[in-house]
Amino acid sequence: MIQIIAGNKGSGKTKRLINMTNDVAKTSSSNVVFLDKNNDYMYEIDRTVRFVNVKDYNVQTGDMFLGFLGGMLASNYDIGTIFIDAFLKLIKMDIAEAEGFFANLKAYGEKHNVTFVLSVSADPEALPAFMKEYII
Repeated sequence: MIQIIAGNKGSGKTKRLINMTNDVAKTSSSNVVFLDKNNDYMYEIDRTVRFVNVKDYNVQTGDMFLGFLGGMLASNYDIGTIFIDAFLKLIKMDIAEAEGFFANLKAYGEKHNVTFVLSVSADPEALPAFMKEYII
Protein backbone atom coordinates (compact mmCIF):
# COMPACT_ATOMS: atom_id res chain seq x y z
CA MET A 1 0.00 0.00 0.00
CA ILE A 2 1.10 3.55 -0.69
CA GLN A 3 -0.03 6.64 1.19
CA ILE A 4 0.96 10.19 0.32
CA ILE A 5 1.01 13.23 2.56
CA ALA A 6 1.05 16.12 0.09
CA GLY A 7 1.24 19.83 0.68
CA ASN A 8 3.20 22.93 -0.12
CA LYS A 9 6.41 23.78 1.71
CA GLY A 10 5.75 24.68 5.34
CA SER A 11 2.36 22.97 5.50
CA GLY A 12 3.34 20.51 8.26
CA LYS A 13 3.96 17.38 6.19
CA THR A 14 7.11 16.31 8.01
CA LYS A 15 5.59 16.87 11.45
CA ARG A 16 2.58 14.78 10.44
CA LEU A 17 4.88 12.07 9.05
CA ILE A 18 6.91 12.01 12.28
CA ASN A 19 3.74 11.75 14.39
CA MET A 20 2.44 8.91 12.22
CA THR A 21 5.80 7.14 12.46
CA ASN A 22 5.85 7.33 16.24
CA ASP A 23 2.20 6.22 16.50
CA VAL A 24 2.79 3.19 14.27
CA ALA A 25 5.97 2.32 16.20
CA LYS A 26 3.96 2.13 19.44
CA THR A 27 1.30 -0.21 18.04
CA SER A 28 2.93 -2.25 15.28
CA SER A 29 4.24 -5.77 15.75
CA SER A 30 6.39 -5.36 12.62
CA ASN A 31 9.49 -3.23 12.09
CA VAL A 32 9.13 0.43 11.16
CA VAL A 33 11.66 2.35 9.04
CA PHE A 34 12.02 6.11 8.52
CA LEU A 35 13.99 7.30 5.47
CA ASP A 36 15.18 10.88 5.14
CA LYS A 37 17.68 12.98 3.18
CA ASN A 38 19.62 14.03 6.31
CA ASN A 39 19.74 13.47 10.09
CA ASP A 40 17.70 16.53 11.10
CA TYR A 41 14.78 14.55 12.57
CA MET A 42 16.67 11.56 13.94
CA TYR A 43 16.00 12.44 17.57
CA GLU A 44 12.29 13.11 17.00
CA ILE A 45 11.70 9.54 15.83
CA ASP A 46 10.92 6.80 18.37
CA ARG A 47 14.07 4.81 19.21
CA THR A 48 12.44 1.56 18.06
CA VAL A 49 12.20 2.92 14.50
CA ARG A 50 15.11 2.26 12.15
CA PHE A 51 16.16 5.75 10.99
CA VAL A 52 18.13 5.80 7.72
CA ASN A 53 19.80 8.80 6.12
CA VAL A 54 19.53 7.79 2.45
CA LYS A 55 22.29 10.23 1.44
CA ASP A 56 24.75 8.00 3.34
CA TYR A 57 24.19 5.36 0.64
CA ASN A 58 24.66 7.60 -2.42
CA VAL A 59 21.16 6.94 -3.76
CA GLN A 60 20.73 9.39 -6.65
CA THR A 61 17.90 8.17 -8.91
CA GLY A 62 14.50 6.55 -8.71
CA ASP A 63 15.92 3.23 -9.92
CA MET A 64 18.66 3.35 -7.29
CA PHE A 65 16.03 4.12 -4.66
CA LEU A 66 13.94 1.11 -5.71
CA GLY A 67 17.07 -1.05 -5.49
CA PHE A 68 17.80 0.40 -2.06
CA LEU A 69 14.26 -0.43 -0.88
CA GLY A 70 14.51 -3.91 -2.40
CA GLY A 71 17.72 -4.54 -0.49
CA MET A 72 16.11 -3.42 2.76
CA LEU A 73 13.11 -5.68 2.22
CA ALA A 74 15.28 -8.64 1.20
CA SER A 75 17.40 -8.34 4.33
CA ASN A 76 14.52 -7.86 6.76
CA TYR A 77 11.26 -9.73 6.24
CA ASP A 78 9.73 -8.08 9.31
CA ILE A 79 9.42 -4.55 7.88
CA GLY A 80 5.76 -3.52 7.90
CA THR A 81 5.88 0.24 7.29
CA ILE A 82 8.42 2.51 5.61
CA PHE A 83 8.01 6.26 6.07
CA ILE A 84 9.81 8.43 3.51
CA ASP A 85 10.29 12.15 4.10
CA ALA A 86 11.12 14.59 1.28
CA PHE A 87 10.35 11.89 -1.25
CA LEU A 88 10.86 13.92 -4.43
CA LYS A 89 14.22 15.23 -3.19
CA LEU A 90 15.37 11.67 -2.55
CA ILE A 91 14.49 10.25 -5.96
CA LYS A 92 15.31 13.42 -7.93
CA MET A 93 12.50 12.78 -10.35
CA ASP A 94 9.83 15.02 -11.81
CA ILE A 95 6.38 14.10 -10.50
CA ALA A 96 4.97 13.69 -14.00
CA GLU A 97 7.62 11.06 -14.79
CA ALA A 98 7.11 9.01 -11.63
CA GLU A 99 4.23 6.75 -12.75
CA GLY A 100 6.49 3.76 -13.44
CA PHE A 101 8.23 4.29 -10.12
CA PHE A 102 4.89 4.20 -8.30
CA ALA A 103 3.87 1.02 -10.13
CA ASN A 104 7.07 -0.63 -8.88
CA LEU A 105 6.60 0.73 -5.37
CA LYS A 106 3.03 -0.61 -5.30
CA ALA A 107 4.31 -4.02 -6.45
CA TYR A 108 6.89 -4.04 -3.63
CA GLY A 109 4.17 -3.21 -1.12
CA GLU A 110 1.86 -5.96 -2.34
CA LYS A 111 4.56 -8.62 -2.62
CA HIS A 112 6.13 -7.91 0.79
CA ASN A 113 3.02 -6.68 2.66
CA VAL A 114 4.62 -3.30 3.34
CA THR A 115 2.98 0.11 3.61
CA PHE A 116 4.90 3.07 2.19
CA VAL A 117 4.01 6.51 3.56
CA LEU A 118 5.58 9.38 1.61
CA SER A 119 5.70 13.12 2.11
CA VAL A 120 5.53 15.02 -1.17
CA SER A 121 6.13 18.75 -1.35
CA ALA A 122 3.51 19.72 -3.90
CA ASP A 123 0.00 21.07 -4.05
CA PRO A 124 -2.29 18.01 -3.72
CA GLU A 125 -4.53 19.36 -6.48
CA ALA A 126 -1.57 19.60 -8.88
CA LEU A 127 -0.50 15.98 -8.46
CA PRO A 128 -0.95 13.62 -11.43
CA ALA A 129 -3.98 11.33 -11.40
CA PHE A 130 -1.90 8.23 -10.66
CA MET A 131 -0.79 9.82 -7.36
CA LYS A 132 -4.11 11.28 -6.24
CA GLU A 133 -5.53 7.89 -5.26
CA TYR A 134 -2.83 7.60 -2.58
CA ILE A 135 -3.36 10.97 -0.86
CA ILE A 136 -4.37 10.73 2.79
